Amino acid sequence: MDKITKMKQEKEYEAYVKEKTPVHNVYFNMLKAFATGGSICLIGQIIFQVCQSLHLPKDVCSAWTSLLLILLSVILTGVNLYPTLAKWGGAGVLVPITGFANSVAAPAIEYKKEGQVFGIGCKIFTIAGPVILYGIFTSWALGLIYWIFLLL
Repeated sequence: MDKITKMKQEKEYEAYVKEKTPVHNVYFNMLKAFATGGSICLIGQIIFQVCQSLHLPKDVCSAWTSLLLILLSVILTGVNLYPTLAKWGGAGVLVPITGFANSVAAPAIEYKKEGQVFGIGCKIFTIAGPVILYGIFTSWALGLIYWIFLLL
C-alpha cells in the first residue's frame, strides 16, 4: 500500500469518526443535571417539611425523607422510568441517594430470574459494591491521615 492510499484511508476514517461521534452541549447537560438534582432535593425538602408539620423531631424527619426518596427511586427503577430520567438528567439523578438506591435495585431486578441466591444475592452489589468499597477505604485512609496529624 502506498503512502497516498494510506493517507486517504486515514482521512476517510477521521471523517467517519467525526460523523459518528455524538456532539454534546456541556452547558445544557449541566443545566439538565442541575434541574434534575434540584428537583430531587425539592421533593426531599417537601417531604421534610411535611414531617416537620406533623411535629416530628428533626432526626425522624431526616430518616423519613431518606426512606421515601429511596422508596421512590426503587419504584421508578422497578417500572423502568429511572433509566429514562438518568439519561436525561445525567449526574443530577445519579449522584444523590436516589442514584445509589437505583444502583442496588437495578441489578436485583435484572437478575431476579436467576434465583434468590445466584441472581439477586450474587449480583445485587455489582454496581454499588465498588462505591461502597472505595468509600470505606477512602474514609479509612483519610481517618488514618487525620489520626497521624493529631499525633504530631
